[in-house]
Parts: sequence; structure tokens; C-alpha cells
Amino acid sequence: MGIDLNKMRAKHAALTTRGGDSSDNFWKPEEGTHQLRLVCPPNGDPFFEAYYHYGMGAEGKTTVLSPRTNGDADPIAEWGTRLWNEGTDGSKEAAKRFWPKMRIFAPVVVRGEEDKGVRWWGFSRTTYQALLDVVLDPEYGDITDTEKGTDIRIDYGKKSGQSFPTTDVRPMRRTSPLAKTEEKINALLESVKAAEDIFEVASYEDCEKVLNDTLGDDDASTGSETTRYTNDTTTKTENNLEGVADIESAFDDLLA
Repeated sequence: MGIDLNKMRAKHAALTTRGGDSSDNFWKPEEGTHQLRLVCPPNGDPFFEAYYHYGMGAEGKTTVLSPRTNGDADPIAEWGTRLWNEGTDGSKEAAKRFWPKMRIFAPVVVRGEEDKGVRWWGFSRTTYQALLDVVLDPEYGDITDTEKGTDIRIDYGKKSGQSFPTTDVRPMRRTSPLAKTEEKINALLESVKAAEDIFEVASYEDCEKVLNDTLGDDDASTGSETTRYTNDTTTKTENNLEGVADIESAFDDLLA
């Protein structure tokens, strides 16, 4: 039996998208004010910390979900560390391109869109910190409580003088149930998909291929030359890789 090209195309697509299976599983805010309710999965942790490599590949358009998300080895990140350890200003600057960037996700119910069930919202480290401040504030208790939890209001958009949008987080003053009836609450809880079913972490071998595709066409300035990754063997190439300037913008491109 020959190779199944449909399966190969699916694998290829997985390397050039967010690592998820459907945009229906994700929610991306438009500019303006939104009211959300964090939903806690059975494991007791409403936050999923994902580590992404952006701007990879020969054309700089590939995004992969790093194995470091699961605490595993990542050859792209290892390459970044190798560059950093060369110790030159150029190698240290180039190294930043290869270290994964953290993106946090949380399952939420968007008020006014409850019929769409629980979806995963992706946000930056700054927003993560603001949400954790609310979660850990004893004044609010368990904000994910299905009967007496607290909704979150977010204001998303560009402020005057800003190049990129920001997210302001504020808890609502009054507690509220997740939904109006126990039946609807249960339906929403049952619609929560586990992170491992949504996010496809790249394998070590997949990351090796992406790294070599990146080094094969782009450059990483380490002085006069850089070393192409091929497991334990290396070849020399000219270099000049630039990092991703705005992670929020890069991730938004994946959801477009």
C-alpha cells in the first residue's frame, strides 16, 4: 500500500497552523468590551500554558507548538541555547528567535454567545498575570464556581499611541451562576474539551525538520557564520535571522 497523501497533507497543515483542530474551539475578541466566565476543567486548572515557535520555516510563516509545552526536549529551543552559549552579541540576539514564546489559554463562556459552548481564549503573559491576580484575590473566592462565581470584563483594543491592541481585565462586582438552569450549566461543563484534545504538540522530529527548513533559507547572525542543525552533525551557512516583533499580532494571524 502506498503513502496516504491525505494524511501527509493533514500533518503538513498541522505544522503551519496553531496546533489546534478547529477555529470553532477558539474565541478571539474583537475590539471592544466583552464579558466572560472562566470555566474550570476537571483537573482544577483553568489555564493551559502553551509554548509556540513563530516565524519558522523557509518563508518564515510556520508556527509550531513546542514539545516544551509538555516538558519535553525541543531541538529548536536547544539550537537557541547553543547560539546563546557562543557568547557573541550577534549570537545572543539571534538565539531569541529560537526560544519558544508562551501563550496562555483558558476555557471561557462568552456572555451573549452561550449557545457556542465553552471555547478556548488565547492571551498574553500580561493578561495572564492580571487574571491570576483576580483568581488569587480572596475577595472573589473561586471565580469559576458554577453557582456563585464571578464574570470577567475585558476591554480589548488599541489605545491612543499604541501600535498593538492590549487587554484590560476587570472582575464584575456581583457574583452570578454560570448559566440560568442546572441543565444548561451541565451542558456547558460537558462541552469543555481537554487541552490535549485541542492542542497538537509537535514531535521532536517535526521540530528538527522545521528548524532545518528555517536554517536552510534564513540566517541567524552569530558573527561570520552559523551552524546548520542536523542532529549531531553540522554544516556552515551564512546568516541573518530576525525575531518576531509582536507575538500578539503573530498569534492573531493564526486565528484569522
